[in-house]
Amino acid sequence: MFQVTFRFESGEKVTTYAQEGENLLETARKANVAIDAPCSGNASCGKCKVRLISGMLDSQKTRHIFEEEYEQGWRLACVSKINGDVEVVVPDIASAYRSRMKVADLSSKEEIAIFEKAKSDIEQAGIVLKNSLRTVDVCMNVPTLDDTMPDNERFTRALKKELGLKSVRVPYSALRKMSHVFRESDFKVKAVIRVAGDDAFVYDIYPQTENVVIGGLAIDIGTTTVSALLINMLTGEVIGKASAGNGQIRYGADVINRIIESVKPGGSERLQKAIIEETINPMVQQMCRATGFDPRHIYRMSVASNTTMNHLLTGMNGDPIRMEPYIPTFYKTNSLYASDLGITVNPDAHIIMAPNIGSYVGGDITAGTLVSMIWNRPEFSLFIDLGTNGELVFGNEDFLMSCACSAGPAFEGGDISCGMRATDGAIEACTIDAETMEPSFHVIGKEGTKPIGLCGSGIIDVIGELYRTKIINPKGKFIRNGKRVRHDKYGMGSYVLAFAEDAGSVKDVEINEVDIDNFIRAKGAIFSAIRTMLSSVDFDISMIEDVYVAGGIGSGINMGNAVRIGMFPDIPLDKFHYIGNSSLSGSYAMLLSTAAEKKCYEIAKNMTYLELSAVPTYMDEFVASCFIPHTDAALFPSVELTGQNPE
Repeated sequence: MFQVTFRFESGEKVTTYAQEGENLLETARKANVAIDAPCSGNASCGKCKVRLISGMLDSQKTRHIFEEEYEQGWRLACVSKINGDVEVVVPDIASAYRSRMKVADLSSKEEIAIFEKAKSDIEQAGIVLKNSLRTVDVCMNVPTLDDTMPDNERFTRALKKELGLKSVRVPYSALRKMSHVFRESDFKVKAVIRVAGDDAFVYDIYPQTENVVIGGLAIDIGTTTVSALLINMLTGEVIGKASAGNGQIRYGADVINRIIESVKPGGSERLQKAIIEETINPMVQQMCRATGFDPRHIYRMSVASNTTMNHLLTGMNGDPIRMEPYIPTFYKTNSLYASDLGITVNPDAHIIMAPNIGSYVGGDITAGTLVSMIWNRPEFSLFIDLGTNGELVFGNEDFLMSCACSAGPAFEGGDISCGMRATDGAIEACTIDAETMEPSFHVIGKEGTKPIGLCGSGIIDVIGELYRTKIINPKGKFIRNGKRVRHDKYGMGSYVLAFAEDAGSVKDVEINEVDIDNFIRAKGAIFSAIRTMLSSVDFDISMIEDVYVAGGIGSGINMGNAVRIGMFPDIPLDKFHYIGNSSLSGSYAMLLSTAAEKKCYEIAKNMTYLELSAVPTYMDEFVASCFIPHTDAALFPSVELTGQNPE
């Protein structure tokens, strides 16, 4: 056995042990060390770079590490075998997805404004913001030798009489508290219950003197990022908010790699543990600790996530999702409770799951569609969710249709050499001076935070600005020279946003032609999906009245740059609306309102799903879109063409 030490630039250190010849990336995974590997160890992405400090590694050279980098100790973890005691440094860019868990400061109005707007919009649509949870005071006669009725029967009889119920169900978690609580409170108690018709389910029992807040937990499980809200179920007040990287990402950046991992021996258990024990439970604990809230007082949960994430969360077989005819285990289920999954809230908390629509259009999209309100408007609107995949919904109050395109993880930093999720150190906005080619950018984090890489909104800005300033041509090739533009010995060009001495990592922050080409394909997937979906109902782009853009790719998207690079249609910019994390907002609405939950089910049931791979023209549309802005310049009349025109 050899000792393996992983050292992070933050100063954190993890030591584990491995057999001779064991793969370094697999060793890191077993030790719960977060090394980003979007390709899941196939040596195709080059993101799992580590720097050898001491010891022995049998590591082959790859195209992702230049000769001078190799001499400096840089290795790919996925192609490195352990041959002795070894110590490596994991740079921030290699572990950026596992950003420190964030608990939001809710004194900031911006943090809760989006959820207040969701409440307001839903109320204006006639949906009542009310759920079935409530507290009720129950007073019982104190037992005597003449009244020897058992506690549970005494309680259920009193509750039935108080509320006019026919049946009352008391689970084990509440039953085991009865004896103590009843006698502590002289048989005057407060019960947390769910009422449905003339039936009640009892979650908890307290003395009447205790101030009880009924808590709820809304979660958005993204492929890259997980976000959560802790709310007061009676008032809708947001008590806490947190976000963290999805612990599953070390098994691959996309859903296909995760599914492949899940079918390996023990894979399903590893992935379920990564999302529950390493991500959701720590978020709940940290939120509750920060707010002084008891997690046992969380009595309901709602989850919005894509179809694959739903299956991996519940430990179900996701392999049929990726295999034709692409059939999941479920689209909708109401049968899950916190105790089933080991989530550390009240064990009887019911888990509401936003319904899926197809194998690649999940509950995150139905939840997002709910709060986008396009289902409640007469005008034709387009809803776009930019994440690890791109999902679209088009329609109005009369019809809705959806599709998903394989944009890849580029919008969350995957497939980009300096890409990262929108967390501390990420450049999220950028402008470039047309004459000097010098950049000005905003970095996520407190003032003075140095840049580590680019998140989705930053990538859009940088490519848009490189094109506007004629530094790159429509094919994404560099056509100007200067201090910021350089070419390697193979002729590949790159643009340096921050040199190593000004960056928060050990290397320059730069974007190269391969990165740009990867992003052009990602944006091409979005635009071609829009065109294909519209043409399937004999519509064209001019008929779009509004575009609602969602996704956690940054603080917002520069819509002008998104149009300039050909990702979004060339329509007036005032028709674009960035609505943030609509999946979390929709999860919040479903949690707070039973009527909103039912409306989400209705939206999913009535939405038509378009399988793009079955549309013969889609691939032609995609190829035509892999250009800046497009091979058909007439589609982007407001965009000034730069450099050479398409042949």
